[in-house]
Amino acid sequence: MKKYLIAGLGNIGEEYADTRHNIGFNILDALAGASRISFSPDRYASVARMRLKNKEVVLIKPTTYMNLSGKAVSYWLQHEKIPLENLLVVVDELALPFGSIRIKTQGSDGGHNGLKNIQQVLGTTNYPRLRFGIGNDFPKGQQVSFVLSPWSDEELSALPARIEKATEAIKSFVLAGPGITMTQYNKG
Repeated sequence: MKKYLIAGLGNIGEEYADTRHNIGFNILDALAGASRISFSPDRYASVARMRLKNKEVVLIKPTTYMNLSGKAVSYWLQHEKIPLENLLVVVDELALPFGSIRIKTQGSDGGHNGLKNIQQVLGTTNYPRLRFGIGNDFPKGQQVSFVLSPWSDEELSALPARIEKATEAIKSFVLAGPGITMTQYNKG
């Protein structure tokens, strides 16, 4: 049976719970909730397991904080014996408009500290990622405040549908592969 590791990035702690930077956690929570499974604390991450047809999917929300996400991702790839191409990292993205998603099989960290750490620990940029757009509507020099702030009321009302689209893209990645998924979901 093919195995997949889906790593939703975020920061643990109440002060980060509903911030833009935690969209990776939110998307995995929605995916788990729709499948009626829950996360349990484990080594370096909260972990949930699900099946999609004949595929086993391990969902992790690293408990190492965003800047050390690579430690959790590396551990779970090795622990579960999952090949790099079956990893999907779900992360917030300033360079995309709110709610847009982009799936790539490789690429730079784009200045994202979570991706930067994963790249350092894994020693490669050749791993799939799903970037969820959080927009960039902030004054110069306020990037950190923006990503660590809660969603606006307008964003909050649109967020459930956008998160659902991201969960569908994750299922497609597992069931149909990255090529078909990128064609279908990298539109707007």
